[in-house]
Amino acid sequence: MSINRVMISGNLTRDPELRQTGSGMGVLGFGVAVNDRRRNPQTNEWEDYPNFIDCTMFGARAEAIAKYLTKGTKVCIEGKLRWSQWERDGQKRSKIEVIVDELEFMSSRNADAQQSGGFGGQGYGNQGYAAPSYGQSYGNANGYGSPAPSIDASSSVYDEDIPF
Repeated sequence: MSINRVMISGNLTRDPELRQTGSGMGVLGFGVAVNDRRRNPQTNEWEDYPNFIDCTMFGARAEAIAKYLTKGTKVCIEGKLRWSQWERDGQKRSKIEVIVDELEFMSSRNADAQQSGGFGGQGYGNQGYAAPSYGQSYGNANGYGSPAPSIDASSSVYDEDIPF
C-alpha cells in the first residue's frame, strides 16, 4: 500500500493562470512558496529558505476561485504529488507538482480583502461551485451545505457550559 498526500501552507508566488483543456475543463496553475527553517552555519542564526512549489487545480472549482487568488495570498492546500516528464529542444525535462484537491484561504478576511480581494478561511474542495459569501460551510460530499452557525468569539465559554 502507498499513500500520496501532501499538505502545504504558504503564499502564492505569482498570479494564477487559468487555461482550458480542449474539452473545456478549467486548469488553474499557480505557485506556492513554503519556507524551510535552517540554522546558518556561519552565523548560527535560524533563517528561512523558500521552497517554490508548482500547483495545478482542475475543473469548475478552479474556475470559481481563480478570480480570488492573487500573488501573495496565503493559502493552505491539500493534494497529491505528480511527477511529469517531457522533452524540449532535445533535452529531457521533469518536474514534481501538487495536484490540488482542497484549497483554503489562510489570510484574515480584512487583510485578504485589502490585498487580494479574497475570502479568509474559505475551503474549496472537489465541489464545483462559485465562491460563497464569507461564513458559508460546505461540509458534505455533494457540495450542498447549509450556512455555518454564527458564533460570537468574544463571548466566554466556561467548563460548566460544556454539556459533557
